[in-house]
Amino acid sequence: MSFFESEIVQQESKRLFEDYQQLMHLGSDYGKFDREGKKLFIARMEALMERYRIFMKRFELSDDFQARMTVEQLRTQLGPMGITLDQMFDQVKRTLEQMRRQTSN
Repeated sequence: MSFFESEIVQQESKRLFEDYQQLMHLGSDYGKFDREGKKLFIARMEALMERYRIFMKRFELSDDFQARMTVEQLRTQLGPMGITLDQMFDQVKRTLEQMRRQTSN
């Protein structure tokens, strides 16, 4: 069975996409949130990004050709911006940490 035929991979992919869409929709009102709402949003975004990081690590570690090609395509897309996949996740983490500090002030 190929990596993408796995029911677990398909379910997690779908959940990640749906959760991401929901957070982006919610995030459009971030400026209107009170302090606790902002903290909750940040925590949910951190959890989502951790799930996504783990999901992508599965792609990287897979022996499946399509999974490896997916990782290479993402690397190719990030290349012109001068960042790696790990750097992208680190940048998102730093941004969320900065947002968290701003809610503490």
